[in-house]
Amino acid sequence: MRLGVNLGYLRPGRRPEDVLLVAEEAERLGYSVGWAGEATGSDAVSLLAWLAARTTRMDLGAGVMQIPARSPAMTAMTAATLDTLSAGRFRLGLGVSGGQVSEGWHGSRFTDPLGRTREYVEIVRMALARGPVEYAGRHHTLPLPDGPGRPLRLGIRPPRARVPVYLAALGPRNLELTGEIGDGWLALFLDPATAGKQLAPIRAGRRRAGLGMDGFDVAATVPLAVGDDAEACGRHVRAFTALYLGGMGTRGQNFYTGLAARMGYGEEARRVQDLYLAGRTRAAADAVPQGFLDRTSLLGPADRLAARLREYAACGVTTLCAMPLTGTAEGDAAALRVLADAHAHAAVVTL
Repeated sequence: MRLGVNLGYLRPGRRPEDVLLVAEEAERLGYSVGWAGEATGSDAVSLLAWLAARTTRMDLGAGVMQIPARSPAMTAMTAATLDTLSAGRFRLGLGVSGGQVSEGWHGSRFTDPLGRTREYVEIVRMALARGPVEYAGRHHTLPLPDGPGRPLRLGIRPPRARVPVYLAALGPRNLELTGEIGDGWLALFLDPATAGKQLAPIRAGRRRAGLGMDGFDVAATVPLAVGDDAEACGRHVRAFTALYLGGMGTRGQNFYTGLAARMGYGEEARRVQDLYLAGRTRAAADAVPQGFLDRTSLLGPADRLAARLREYAACGVTTLCAMPLTGTAEGDAAALRVLADAHAHAAVVTL
C-alpha cells in the first residue's frame, strides 16, 4: 500500500503557498500522489498545473474534476495538457458531483448519473486515443447532426498513450461502473471493517470487463490528525465530516448521509444533517459520532496510525491518501512526516 496526500483546494485562510508547502513535503517524503479537488471555489486544473511546475516526482491527480462543469472533449484536452506539463504524472479523477452543484452552479440537470458517466468516460478515452471522435449516445452526440461539425482529433500528444481515469463513487451501481470502466476508485469515509461491501461491486464490474483487480488502484482519502489522544484528535476532523454528512446535498439526497446510514449511523447522521441545514454548523460537528470518526479517519499517535494502516492495507486499499486537517500548512506537513514513519513501521510494502 502506497501513501498519497489529498491537498484539497484553496479556501479563505489557505493560500496557494500553503498547498505548495504540503505538496513539496509530501514529495520529499516519497508520497506517491497528491490530489487536488474542486467544489464551487478554486478549480482543480489551475492548482494542478501550478503544482506540476513546482514538483518533479510525485504524481498529481484531480480528485475530482466535476463532470457537469466541462464537456468530455474539454476534459480530454485538459488531461492531455496536464499530463504534458507534468511529464506523464497526471491522474484524471472524475465525479458527477451532486444535484445542488450540478444544477445550481453548472446548470446541468442531475439525471441518469451512471449513463452520463459512462458516456463521458468513453468520449474522454476516445479523444485521448487521438482517433476521430464520433459518438452517438443518449446524452452526447458528436459531431452534432445536420450542421457544420465533423469528427475531430485531439491536437496534442500526451506523454502516455493512456492517462489513468479514476471515478469517485459511493452507491453499489456506481461502484460497479467504476470497476468496469475505471482504472481506480477514489473513496471517502472508507471503513476497513466494512470495505468488502463496497469492493464487491467493484470486483463485479471488473469481471464484467474481463479484468481482475491487478492494476486497479483503490485510493482512499482518509482524514488525518496526529496526537497522543485519539478522541482529542477527532476534534480536528469533525467540521470536515459534518460538512459532508450535513451539507453535501439536500435533505432528501445526500450520498454521504446514506453511506453513514449503511454503516449503522443513520440516526446520528440525520441529526448532523438537521443541525447543519439549520445553520448550526458547530453543533453539527459536535454531533458527529466519535465511532464514525474512529472508523473512517487516522487519529492518534504513530503506533495507532501504524495499526490502522495495516487494517487499510489488509482490506484492499492500494493508495491511502491522507488528508491532514491541522489548520496550518506547517502542522499538515508535520502530520505527513509522522504518517510516513508509521507507514515504515507498519511494513505495508512501500510509499
